[in-house]
Amino acid sequence: MTKLIPATILAAVLAVAGCQMTQQERSIVGGVAGAAGGLAVANLFGANTNWKIIGTVAGAAAGTLLAQNTQTGRCAYARGDGTYYEAPCP
Repeated sequence: MTKLIPATILAAVLAVAGCQMTQQERSIVGGVAGAAGGLAVANLFGANTNWKIIGTVAGAAAGTLLAQNTQTGRCAYARGDGTYYEAPCP
């Protein structure tokens, strides 16, 4: 039952993602999907509570950024010297 809940949440988020959304809605859905993914991965590895929290927060941050980049069509690339530049996503 506990493994079914993250899968259900992820399926629901992916179903909603196909709809036309505003930038704010896309960021929220990306954050929720990322959080669910981070928690699912932490559970998969049998992490303790602290690592589950860290995985959930990191997943939410990554999901939000990915959703925002999807809207703009631009991605950030590292130069190797600690700086970044933006260019169109491949």
